[in-house]
Amino acid sequence: MGGSVIQAAYRAHRYDSADGRLTLFARDYSATSEADARAPLLMMHGLTRNSADFEPLIEHLDADRRIIVPDQRGRGLSDYDPQAENYRPETYVADMWALLGSLKTERAVLIGTSLGGLMAMLMGAARPDRVVGIVLNDVGPEVDAAGLNRIRSYVGGDEAMAGWDEAAARCEATNGSALAGFGPKDWTAFARRTCTEQPDGRVRFSYDPAISQGIAEDEAATVPPDLWSLWDMLAPIPVLALRGENSDILSRETVAEMARRHPDAFSHVEIPARGHAPILDEPAAVSAILTFLSKVD
Repeated sequence: MGGSVIQAAYRAHRYDSADGRLTLFARDYSATSEADARAPLLMMHGLTRNSADFEPLIEHLDADRRIIVPDQRGRGLSDYDPQAENYRPETYVADMWALLGSLKTERAVLIGTSLGGLMAMLMGAARPDRVVGIVLNDVGPEVDAAGLNRIRSYVGGDEAMAGWDEAAARCEATNGSALAGFGPKDWTAFARRTCTEQPDGRVRFSYDPAISQGIAEDEAATVPPDLWSLWDMLAPIPVLALRGENSDILSRETVAEMARRHPDAFSHVEIPARGHAPILDEPAAVSAILTFLSKVD
């Protein structure tokens, strides 16, 4: 990476979902040089987040690589799916191939937070020729049940909040243990990335509450089965794993086993004072990601 820091402007890109039923949205931050032949970054957010979740990281990246950041179906500016059973990792993955196809992009570096990381592993296992590298943010082939149950406990609420102060307080109540040191301004910024203001001034989370149905009824709707065999299929692909020091999703034991099974092109960094999941603007996270990206084309 050697260019100037990327600017916040992006092009809105709309494309058809893989099943052709929905219109989906992605941010397209174009590289400063059209001659840059390096694989773009495809950033995939977690279960209840959207494309805004990566804004803090993008501010630290150089502008010489294209960055593509989608809202998964049912999130942000993408259509909600009237068939809630489609809110599954394999459906999201099919949408990502459709997104790359719509942008005529053959290869990409995948950066995935939580659910987005599971998607990255599925994509790398299915099409290793199209995945240049993977950054996993606080997720791996084994997901701790305690963390999954915690997520289940708060996903799906549809009640509106009175305004941004209440939204910030709600975000702090849900994520405070994971983000030590956050102050009022941090929580307001977090809420503005995670929520949407309605015409009446009330605020709601920017996702379809129906995404909760799958994770409540079917664990495979959130975590695909037999992920260790999937992990073994990623052996040809460079992987960087980031783990929050206090994560209740990704254990140190899982990271150690990931390293044992993927010894040739695997690196991992623990992010201090973070649970699930790091924001990715933490100095340790930024340094690790920049170093990793400098080695993959």
